[in-house]
Amino acid sequence: MLPILVHIHLTLAGWIRREEGQTSAEYALVVLGAVGVALLVGAWAQHTDKITGLLDALFDTVTKRVR
Repeated sequence: MLPILVHIHLTLAGWIRREEGQTSAEYALVVLGAVGVALLVGAWAQHTDKITGLLDALFDTVTKRVR
């Protein structure tokens, strides 16, 4: 009986210590965080002209230097 219990214990302990899916889970959390930040910035940008002003200034500077 003891060898069976030892085998079960070692098997369960091995399953608990596995880190095979941890990297995927961490990657998914980082991607979700990035998407959340992008959605917040997008929602903010819809209600302000700051992004438009920034892009206009950027393109004006670039076009002046190209000419």
